Amino acid sequence: MENGNEPATKQDIAMLRTEMQHLHDELLERLDNRETNLLQAFYAFAKSNQERLTQTERDATAIKDRLATIEERLMDLERKVNFPNFPQHPSQ
Repeated sequence: MENGNEPATKQDIAMLRTEMQHLHDELLERLDNRETNLLQAFYAFAKSNQERLTQTERDATAIKDRLATIEERLMDLERKVNFPNFPQHPSQ
C-alpha cells in the first residue's frame, strides 16, 4: 500500500485495524474524561446551590422569629394602652 494503487495485504489491514482501535480507545477515554469533568462541575454547582438555599432558609427562620417577637411586644403595648388595668403578660 505504498503508492496507494496496490491491493492491501492482510498486514496492512491488521495495522489499519490496530490504528482504528487505538483511535477508538483514545476517543472513549477522552469522552469519559469530559463526562467526569462535567459531572464534577455539576456536583460543585449543586453543592453551592444547596448551601445557599440552606442559608436562605436559616435567614427566613431568623426573620420569622424576630417578627414573632415584634408582634408579641406590639400586642403587649396595645394591651397596656387599651386595657391599662388588665393583668400584664406573665413574662413581665
